This record gives sequence, C-alpha cells and structure tokens, in this order.
Amino acid sequence: MSHISKIELEIRDLQSLKDACKKLGFQFMEGQKHYQWYGKWVGNQPLPDGINEKDLGKCDHTIHVPAAVFEIGIVRRGNAHILLWDSWVGGGLQKHIGKDAGTLKQAYAIESVKRESRRKGYRITEKKMKKGVRLSLSF
Repeated sequence: MSHISKIELEIRDLQSLKDACKKLGFQFMEGQKHYQWYGKWVGNQPLPDGINEKDLGKCDHTIHVPAAVFEIGIVRRGNAHILLWDSWVGGGLQKHIGKDAGTLKQAYAIESVKRESRRKGYRITEKKMKKGVRLSLSF
C-alpha cells in the first residue's frame, strides 16, 4: 500500500547528500529519473505539498538502499531538493533510514557541517558517541 511522504529535510548541497549516502552504504543514482515505490496511489493519506498523483515515482536523482525494495526520490524544487519516499513498511526503507528518516537526516547534517567547515579552513575530527556523533573544529 502506497504511503508517499516527504522527508522533512531541505537539501541545499547534493555533494553532502552523496557523501552521506556513501557513508551509510547507500547508492546515489545520479540522473535516475524514477524511484521504486508501490507504483499505485491508493489515496489513503494526503500527498506532500506541491506533489500530485502524476508526479509519483518521478525524480531527478535516486537513493538506492541495497537492503530495501523501495527507493528515495530526489526532486528539485527551486534552489533546493526534496526527498520523497514510500514509507510502507514492506518497502524496507524505514528500517535502514530510521524513523522519519532520522539516520539519513543526521548523516546529511554531519556531512554538510564537515564540508562547509573545510571550505572555511577548519580541521574537523569526528568521534562516534553512544548517542550520535561529536564534531570538533579547529584552525
């Protein structure tokens, strides 16, 4: 059963998203125009804002999670990108990207901070903690 949802994350830096995918063992499929989902809208919940039924499954790039059946669509909206996915449990994504995509969101945030910090001349150390990651910046 289809449950297309928008991951509440605005992507402003595709390279950071690519780096996050690599770190998580996901594949960023540049230029792939369709993402795998249930394939039929069943209308049991509202579509994300700005998305209509004919847009479902279409994207500019895709994130493939090797252990999941479904994929995440990366859709350009103005100067940023949004992420769409079918959250039906049978598609397998939630198990790997976390509840509300928390694992993917955290990885993207870490890679964005690291990338911007390097651009500004900082050195970065990353340490895994029991709950999350600690980034330390220095000149």
